[in-house]
Amino acid sequence: MDSLSQLLLGAAVAGAVVPAAHRRAAMLAGAALGTLPDLDSFPIAMVTDDPVALMTLHRGASHSLFVLPLLGWAIWAWFRRRGGRVAQAPGPWLWAIQLALVTHPLLDAFTVYGTQLLWPIPVPPAMWSSVFIIDPGYTVWLLLGVVVATWVGGRPAARHALVFGLALSTAYLGWSLVAKAMVEREAERSLAALSLADAPRFSVPMPFNTLLWRVVAMTPDGFVEGEHSLVADRHPIAFRHHPSDVEALAQVADAPAVARLAWFNRGFMKATERDGRLVLSDLRMGAEPDYSFNFAVAERDGGRWRAIPPEQLSWPWEARRRLAQMWHRIWNEPDAAVAGAPGAPAPAQPGNQ
Repeated sequence: MDSLSQLLLGAAVAGAVVPAAHRRAAMLAGAALGTLPDLDSFPIAMVTDDPVALMTLHRGASHSLFVLPLLGWAIWAWFRRRGGRVAQAPGPWLWAIQLALVTHPLLDAFTVYGTQLLWPIPVPPAMWSSVFIIDPGYTVWLLLGVVVATWVGGRPAARHALVFGLALSTAYLGWSLVAKAMVEREAERSLAALSLADAPRFSVPMPFNTLLWRVVAMTPDGFVEGEHSLVADRHPIAFRHHPSDVEALAQVADAPAVARLAWFNRGFMKATERDGRLVLSDLRMGAEPDYSFNFAVAERDGGRWRAIPPEQLSWPWEARRRLAQMWHRIWNEPDAAVAGAPGAPAPAQPGNQ
């Protein structure tokens, strides 16, 4: 999740559990601790410039539910020995420190990026993918609670404001899971009509909202992609098929960078040739043809592909146009999605363009 949300969440949980006289100090400490796990990017960048490593090591040890409680205990013990507020109320401060740290990876797990909650156990990262990385519908309640609590200080209303903000922001996360379940049910029905009911798939909300969702399912020769609005849509999801060079991907599947990516994104990536190099795009973040993470991982060597040190690529895309289209799509179902409508195209079939 974005840094502002993590900062506010840390401040809110810490301020809600300490004595009133310590509240402002706890909110400041919680804000710092709430952003601490994301600072792992700096030490990782000091030991490697491999872009695949930079992506997949982030949200690793620093987000582990095994590591953070130990770190929290160490921080608490150090400050307790120094005296001051932590020594005056050690129990509440232990809770404040632990909650500020542990809620960070739990919130991150609601996004699609991938959070290694169980590091060092080598299981795929958690990607519950029910909220976008920036979502005002979540953050605004924490912001209101923290602003009010900061303003009123040690009065009982401060704790009430923090609890209120935490309750509403948590309720929004609950709603996001309900919304995702609704989208998944529709996706299952729509994909079954394409004989893709058992295909690997994921759903993820579009930027800044939980009303419009993107669904991707893998096919033998690529993937299908479609959108579903919980507000406007009354018909099956209209999927579009996109190709992927699955043969080239298979040739380099054992390369360390490719294997690491496949583990991290669970195989949700497409392979395309670009300027004589094989480029892998993470399908989870972005939308066809614009993706946030693209890596050149191989180059042609005669009739085959030869693995190369990965290089992250980027190219411009029209964000303003995309956002305008997204806003319109939330409230309007496209004619092509109306099953059986006169002139509507047939649903995309795997292998067809």
